[in-house]
Amino acid sequence: MKESVASTIFVLLLFLDTGLLNGQSPPGKPEIVKCRSPEKETFSCWWKPGENGGLPTKYTLTYHKEGETLTHECPDYITSGPDSCYFNKKHTSIWTMYIITVNATNQIGSTSSDPRYVDVTYIVEPDPPVNLTLELKQPEDKKPYLWMKWFPPTLVDVRSGWLTLQYEIRLKPEKATEWETHFAGQQTQFKVLSLYPGQKYLVQVRCKPDHGFWSEWSPESSIQIPNDVTMKDTIVWIFVAVLSAVICLIMVVAVALKGHSMVTCILPPVPGPKIKGFDTHLLEKRLEDISQIKHHVDVCW
Repeated sequence: MKESVASTIFVLLLFLDTGLLNGQSPPGKPEIVKCRSPEKETFSCWWKPGENGGLPTKYTLTYHKEGETLTHECPDYITSGPDSCYFNKKHTSIWTMYIITVNATNQIGSTSSDPRYVDVTYIVEPDPPVNLTLELKQPEDKKPYLWMKWFPPTLVDVRSGWLTLQYEIRLKPEKATEWETHFAGQQTQFKVLSLYPGQKYLVQVRCKPDHGFWSEWSPESSIQIPNDVTMKDTIVWIFVAVLSAVICLIMVVAVALKGHSMVTCILPPVPGPKIKGFDTHLLEKRLEDISQIKHHVDVCW
């Protein structure tokens, strides 16, 4: 019995030594790079393989729920693409912590990733909004504006309140480098007033749940703004400016030509006293007599 065990160990060691001499080794450590739920009902996890050690390597994802000892293997390795695991509604629970590990195995050995702790409630990253439409509105006697509307991602149930989304819009002229961003809250329509005429605008929208991450931006939608979109407003302001200038010019000319007359009209002279029976010439003579008497008294002193 002992000889049989020793022989087996010897064969294994010989195989390992031969593998190492051929540049073969156990697989490298895989890494779980992301876990995402598009609608808080299902989720997927993706991993990055390590070195394969020069041998065919098999990857498996195992998990268990917090507080449980039973370990499960990934239910679906296909739906979410290569190096991934998809959890359908049957295998998804919210407010539950999943402890997830990826294992890599080849003929020489195996290795495991660091565990990933996942709560589906906090990994929601929805798909982008859909059916973004743009329209230029030009109401009478009002400034034209760009009106846009969209719909929530098709997988998200917003009607029942299971998931609440907030939206953000960004737009720019086609040749501009920087985007102009607007937060739209929970509404699925928005309008922008400040537009440059003659420009082609690009518009995108994205969404975010209460707990989770922003989606990717939706595909670009575009609209051409006509050159005369602000012509009415421009004509009105030009007319107002010209009229104001004419009025000011008339006032300046009037003041220059009739300055004295206008001052006299605005500030007329104060009339002298008109007391009946009062003789101003007699008053002046009496004042001269008093002045002479005063002068005589001063000389005597």
